[in-house]
Amino acid sequence: MDSLQPIPRPAGLMQAGVAPETHPLRLEIAAAAAQFIADGGLDYASAKRKAIDAVLDGRPPPRGILPDNLEIDRALAEHLDLFDPDHALRVMRMRRVALDLMRRLADFQPYLTGAVWKGIVAEHAPIHLQLFYDDGKEIELRLLNDGIEFEVDEIAHFRDGGRTRVEALQMIWRDEPVLISLYGHDDLRGALRSTPPERGDILAVQGLLDAHLSGGPS
Repeated sequence: MDSLQPIPRPAGLMQAGVAPETHPLRLEIAAAAAQFIADGGLDYASAKRKAIDAVLDGRPPPRGILPDNLEIDRALAEHLDLFDPDHALRVMRMRRVALDLMRRLADFQPYLTGAVWKGIVAEHAPIHLQLFYDDGKEIELRLLNDGIEFEVDEIAHFRDGGRTRVEALQMIWRDEPVLISLYGHDDLRGALRSTPPERGDILAVQGLLDAHLSGGPS
């Protein structure tokens, strides 16, 4: 497969929120944050703070100059597509692994989210699945019965900016890092309201893989 082939991404991801005239300083901070994510594996919040310090040299940022995560996504996609020759192949490989695991866990309403869903996968980024099922212990038992070892942790709920925590399972599966966050079924309705879509089900992930194989546009 041609590693330079465009990476199919969820509809609207690269266009949403693009202002016709974006301040150059805002673009510079987004680009710096993207590089910190790509090169250092930082999360978005940490990368943004480090980018502000680097670009502004400790000065307080002017009002309205801070990029949002969508702008950093676009900068990161551009950085990886230009400077990481393995990026397209990494996205394809990890989406295949994600789809296999989603099918294995289909009873628990799995959705792919994060870097692999968006097609913006820096090195060491995990496959992040969200399961919407009211019995987390049943999910854990299924994994154990399938011989999949995991560690239990917590991450911030996607809904309220980190004020609520949910259980998360970390593992290595088929040589890829995987994070599975566990939600109740009632959380699913709110999860599907985001624009552009922040997660996709089995059919959506299969669609991205089919588009990649057919050489469809990103």
